[in-house]
Order: sequence, then structure tokens, then C-alpha cells
Amino acid sequence: MSGGPTDLSTPPVSNKKINVLYLQPGTTVFAGIERVVDTICSEIGKTYKDDFNVDVLLVSEHLNHPPEPRGYTIIRRPVSSRRGLMWAFRSVTREKRYDLVVVPQIEPVVIYWFSCLGLRQRIAMHLHGNPRRESGHLKAKFLFFLLKHLILRRVSSVFGTSPRQLKAFRDDFNCRRPLVWVPNPVRTFQVPGRDDKPAPGIVTFVNVGRYAYQKGQDILIDAFAKLYAHRQDIRLRLVGHGADERALADQIRRLGLSDVVTLEHHPDNPQRVLYASDVFVATSRWEGWSLAICEALRCGLPVVSTDCEFGPSDILVDRRLGRLVPPGDEAALVDAMAYYCAHIAEERSHADFRRNNIDQYSVEKVAKIHAQAIKQAIA
Repeated sequence: MSGGPTDLSTPPVSNKKINVLYLQPGTTVFAGIERVVDTICSEIGKTYKDDFNVDVLLVSEHLNHPPEPRGYTIIRRPVSSRRGLMWAFRSVTREKRYDLVVVPQIEPVVIYWFSCLGLRQRIAMHLHGNPRRESGHLKAKFLFFLLKHLILRRVSSVFGTSPRQLKAFRDDFNCRRPLVWVPNPVRTFQVPGRDDKPAPGIVTFVNVGRYAYQKGQDILIDAFAKLYAHRQDIRLRLVGHGADERALADQIRRLGLSDVVTLEHHPDNPQRVLYASDVFVATSRWEGWSLAICEALRCGLPVVSTDCEFGPSDILVDRRLGRLVPPGDEAALVDAMAYYCAHIAEERSHADFRRNNIDQYSVEKVAKIHAQAIKQAIA
């Protein structure tokens, strides 16, 4: 397994351009995976246009997709059924000869492989989440079984967002295919005006992400309530969107926190709310990486995060970046939040260190890593 960006070599390729197709998930919201694919493909299409032709297949319309044109070619095949999805995969693959098709996650890889039976096609599987937490229901177990025992040996490469994620995948699936760490890119934010700085005398905690069980905002609200019982100079901003919004609003009201905890719609650019806060808290039950943590560090914020197997622990490798707490340990979470309340001035002195550290995941550097990984997969 490649240990990091500097371990990737660029194998020799022919003078012709490499045709690569990225598949986007069939979601309606332009968020995590969707943003990663868009950013990577745009940068590769712009910076490495002499080496690559990049297409992206959209099987659904994203409500907040960035305006066109992008740095890549969009292929639209909206579908409303599994059969339609399989037909879209097969028809697009037959229309153009691709040197590599990059497919996100495990289930889409299985569906894509069966859709393209009889067609010779190199596939790279791009892991974004935690496979150990995504195989809970019967359908997923069956698809994971097919991947492990039938399809995986026919995959060219496995890309992953986290070194620990890739190691777990190798161990769980007995994977003998090349494993390549391809980090997610982190946007650069402009510092907003002085009016957006945290209010003096108040410590503001913030969480940005989907309102979903995976992201664990319910855990954070409970921990915040425990801390608020001892000190009233704290606030919490939950910025996001998703199916659990009503349940979280009910929890806030039930705990009597409506005046100090806010639910706010997820902006396409979270820089304003991040710069207007003091400490980022991530209480995810599982992750593959965490763009939200990286973007908080990009804005200079310290981070408290659950050590959910991998993702946050790959990022928070220095105490100046943040603190990890064991999953399910509410007391440890409250203690970590209380620490930052007591040391907020000292922690602000590390803001530049955080910004500089996260620059290793700049769009330009990560796009180069992805371009090298694609070349390696077809060598």
C-alpha cells in the first residue's frame, strides 16, 4: 500500500491522452463525495489537460451543483431505477473507450461490474467511507460478498481517502490489489471581515455536516448540555442539512437549549460560520476521512473529534491541531470541550500552524496525486 503522496511514482505512458470516467453517486445534494469528484476532476482537467480527457457521469441532478462549464465533460444520464442505472453504466461505457473508470464506494462497483459484463474495462474503486459500518443490511452483505469473492480480483486499483481505511479494507477483504492513498482536497478560504470574529467572552463550538446518524450531532448536543450546566458562556452552532433535522430540533427543545444551540442551513461555503466560531467539534460515529475537520483547520480552528477508527486520527496527528476522544465516552468529550473553554486564547496562537499543516491537502497537490494514481492504475 502506498504510504502517502510522496510514495506515488508516475509510470511511463504513451503520448495519447488518457480517457478517464468518474461516476458520481445518485444523490440529489452536492456535498461530500460529489464535491471531491468535482474538485479533483476540475483541477485535473485544467492543469493536466494535455494528459487527460476527464468525463463525469451524473445519474441524478444535484440541487446545488456548481455552474457550468466545469473543467471536465459532464455526461447526464438521469435514472429512476436500478435497471436504469445499470443501462446508463453500460451505455456510457460502450460509447467511448475509457482507460479507467473510477467508481465510488463498494455497492456501485458491484453494480457497475455486472452492468458491464462482456466489456473490457479497467476499474478503480474509490473508497470514501468505512466499509465496516456500511455492510449492516442484508443487501449490502450480499454485495460485499460478491466484491470479496468475485469482483475485487478484477479491479485494477483501490483508491482510499485514509491510510488506516485502506489497511482495514486490505485485512477485511484479503485484498491483493494495489492500494493507493489519494487524499481529499481541501479548499482555500478567504479570511472574512473583523465583524465575523468570535464574540469576546463567549466560546462558540461549531459542527458542519449532514444531519444524519453517522455524523452524531445528537451526541454533541447531549455533551454540550452537560457542559452548559456548569458554564453559560458557551454556544453551539450546528450547520448542515439532512433527514435528522427535526429530531435534532426536538432534542434541543427538550433539553432547554433553544437560546444557545442553533440549527443552520448548510451553506455551499462554510467559511463565514467557521471564522465566527472558536472550536470545531466532530462527533461522527464513523468516517472515511473528514473534509469538515480539514476545512475547520484551514480556518485555524482547533478540533475535538471522536476517534472513530480512521479518518480523524489520520488528520489530528499533533495536539496543536486538536484532540481525539474515545467513541461513546461522553465524559471525555465534555472534558475536551471544557479544556478549550479554559485555554481558548492559548489555542488561538496555533491557528497559523493549523492552516499551514492542512496545506498538504491543497487542491493542486491532491490533484497531482490523483493524476499519478490514475496513471499507476493503467500501467
